Amino acid sequence: MLAAKLEAAEEEGAEDEDEGGGRKNGMDRLSKKFLEDFWLNDEDDTELRMARFEWLLDRRPELLSSVLLRQNPHNVEEWHRRVKLFEKDPARQVATYVEAVKTVDPMKAVGKPHTLWVSFAKMYEKHNRLDSAEDIFKRATQVNYKAVDHLASIWCEWAEMELRHNNFDKAIELMRQATAEPSVEVKRQAAAEGNEPVQMKVHKSLKLWSFYVDLEESLGTLDSTRAVYERILDLRIATPQIILNYAYLLEEHKYFEDAFKVYERGVKIFKYPHVKAIWVTYLTKFVQRYKRSKLERARELFHEAVQQAPPDEKKPLYLQWAKLEEDYGLAKRAMNVYDEAVRAVPNSEKMDMYEIYIARAAELFGVPRTRQIYEQAIESGLPDRDVLTMCMKFAELERSLGEIDRSRAIYVHASNYADPNNSDFWKKWNDFEIQHGNEDTFREMLRIKRTVAASRSQTHFILPEYLMQRDQRLNLDEAVDTLKRAGVPEDEMAALERQLASGPSTAPPAAQNTAPASTNRMMNFVSAGVEAQAESSRQQAGNNEDIELPDESDDEEPDVQIAEKSVPAAVFGELGKRAAESQEGSSGAQENEQLGALERIKRRRQ
Repeated sequence: MLAAKLEAAEEEGAEDEDEGGGRKNGMDRLSKKFLEDFWLNDEDDTELRMARFEWLLDRRPELLSSVLLRQNPHNVEEWHRRVKLFEKDPARQVATYVEAVKTVDPMKAVGKPHTLWVSFAKMYEKHNRLDSAEDIFKRATQVNYKAVDHLASIWCEWAEMELRHNNFDKAIELMRQATAEPSVEVKRQAAAEGNEPVQMKVHKSLKLWSFYVDLEESLGTLDSTRAVYERILDLRIATPQIILNYAYLLEEHKYFEDAFKVYERGVKIFKYPHVKAIWVTYLTKFVQRYKRSKLERARELFHEAVQQAPPDEKKPLYLQWAKLEEDYGLAKRAMNVYDEAVRAVPNSEKMDMYEIYIARAAELFGVPRTRQIYEQAIESGLPDRDVLTMCMKFAELERSLGEIDRSRAIYVHASNYADPNNSDFWKKWNDFEIQHGNEDTFREMLRIKRTVAASRSQTHFILPEYLMQRDQRLNLDEAVDTLKRAGVPEDEMAALERQLASGPSTAPPAAQNTAPASTNRMMNFVSAGVEAQAESSRQQAGNNEDIELPDESDDEEPDVQIAEKSVPAAVFGELGKRAAESQEGSSGAQENEQLGALERIKRRRQ
């Protein structure tokens, strides 16, 4: 409108210059006639429109906020931004807060609705209106929030405001009121309504109890503070940090046994990994307090701790236990603890544990005592890399003790775990033989190295048996397909297929054809010329078993029924007879496995 007014004023000025005074005087008289009684009758209202435009721009943030709140009246952050728009106008801020707390539904709120009440009360506190701020907090505690933490924050903010104004007793009283458990009648009434408000659950809020116990430690007495801690433990809302704080409080007031009882309750309540800090602190404090006076009780505590700990958490406990035995107990017991530790820790930590074990054993019992530990470490199932490292250390130990043969034997054993490309191991063994060996031992070392290298290289070319059989089956299938495409009859194809399946043979062809048929093969058609040669070469076939031919071989001739078979029996010649005779002369076990020529032909036809 302002731009249009300015443009119209420019056009009117140009027309007035062109038309002259007569037309202008007529327009003036007409304007006076119609607009004489209007108080806004001004020929140039550009400044008025400019002021309206500036006022609109000044109100733009407020208008945008109104639009956003109309879209979502439960947006808590947008209400806070709207309050900041009226920083210089406390009355508008109060009106905005009142409208906000009436409009926002805690169940539908986007954000934390309790912050509106807290900010509202702090605004009154800022202007030294504590009574109004307390009234606002009191009304805020009666609102049914979506989360218990929101109501607990209201109570804590109220108590902090009282602390800022040195009202300590009132702050403690507020915390007692907030943590008081609702009566049975109130609980019954809430249960009857069906929708339990957060006021029924706030007495179990850990945030409230932590704030309450801090107030009691700072402002209350030891008895009142202990009562609060005991109430927290009874409600089963304690954390490991609360257990530690309670024990520290008792230790400061010289109640050591009570502090240890608190630790005991803590390790029974919590499990790993949360109980780790409690166990470490408990064991440390107990050892510092009693030292050797209650050694058996300390051992029981350490045993219970390592029993509860998972494998990856046992190492520090075992080290602490071994330190106790070294300082106040027996060195033998310390070695037993280290021995138990190397068996209990995971494989990733066994090497480090063995190194500590060996170092402590060497210091307490001397270097020869470590031989047994080295042997145990090598046989304990460590990874090959760690076994090799342990063997090299063991060999160096034996060399330093003058046991050259033992050291050489260890190197030989370590070669089973060594990589041919591991230059460190072979260099150390080479230097050892140069210094302490002779020509024979040096050659033996080189032979072992070549053997290891050959065994490692051959492993890449040895295939499993099932892979080799699969390759043979693939080759057999390819050969059968080729014969089919060449037009070879099925009988000859079957014979060739069985020959390929049986594998190559070193016997001459005549011996191959005249040998007795295997129980796993089908009977083939054989020429008469081959059968003639079979009689003379049969005794040279190398069959060590004596076969007794039955006398009734001629009587079995009628068993071959021509009518039952499509192929005459004469086709098979004497080969079929010998197969039948060998079938009768075989043992009872082979009778179930081997079949005569007729049965095999019958099964083949089927």
